[in-house]
Amino acid sequence: MSSTWSLPDPMLAAPTSDPDLAPGHAAEPKWDGYRALVGRRSGGGVLIRSRAGSDLTGAFPEIVAAAAGLPDDTALDGELVVWENDQLAFERLQQRQHRRTGAAAQAAAQWPAHFVAFDLLRLGADRTGQPYRERRRALEELFTGQQLPPPWTLCPSTTDPQQAAEWLQWSSVGMEGLVFKRLDQTYVPGWRGWRKYRSRHSTEAVIGAVTGTLAAPTTALLGRFDAAGRLQYTGRTTVLNAAARQALAVELQPSRPGHPWTGWTFSAGWGSRQELHVRLVEPVIVAEVAVDVSLDASGRWRHPVRLMRVRPDLAPSEIPLFGQER
Repeated sequence: MSSTWSLPDPMLAAPTSDPDLAPGHAAEPKWDGYRALVGRRSGGGVLIRSRAGSDLTGAFPEIVAAAAGLPDDTALDGELVVWENDQLAFERLQQRQHRRTGAAAQAAAQWPAHFVAFDLLRLGADRTGQPYRERRRALEELFTGQQLPPPWTLCPSTTDPQQAAEWLQWSSVGMEGLVFKRLDQTYVPGWRGWRKYRSRHSTEAVIGAVTGTLAAPTTALLGRFDAAGRLQYTGRTTVLNAAARQALAVELQPSRPGHPWTGWTFSAGWGSRQELHVRLVEPVIVAEVAVDVSLDASGRWRHPVRLMRVRPDLAPSEIPLFGQER
């Protein structure tokens, strides 16, 4: 790498609704972590770059130390992940990203990160112009030749549709789905040339509040009762379409005194400090929603869910308890 050493923008993936692995493609598991590039330049300097371009080097000293085992002039694309209780713990990464020096070292000891490498961008020379199959072969040879130990992890890759389908069953540990890559495809920084399939399933939750008005709700805030009978917040829907707004408006009832969420505040997004203006409703309406597998440590859906339909045929007592589905 040159004296003005830097790492490129990562290649990106466009969403797809098709979970099947097509001929001429490879599939990789989609990890619930932080996309990151790790580079070791000639002379030993190490850089960890986030997808957005932020410098994460100081936040992950264990990855920096492990990079001493990489050859000079090497750059890897992959995912920073943290395991906790045999599950991927995205929230631990978020807690670590702004820590530096002593606080970063303490966090590394408490919540050690792994780097799951899925692409090789440099190894003595630029590899981005090579097709995926060649970059993948070189990445595997790097891992075996250097005998890279943890925190390095080689991301699985397959051209077998049956194997790819089996990986979709890994949702219980927090795996998010699959990424599909053409075998003859070069690595183009910033281009959405890959495809990603996010695992989703339908389930039910109680509507406890809405944004907008009861006559024209914009989004719905969802909850589930815990084992003690308390309504716990579990996530929010995407913006409702016209049909969903009309169907929901017919069913919503204004909140009576003593709503379990009285006095609560709700974030506008996962990790956001902006508060939503919400209207509490009687928590008696059940909605069927399409969700993915990304949960935070408390069991809440980390991504907005899609309202599929109102379920007046179901009572709140008939839906899963909070934290029961993982």
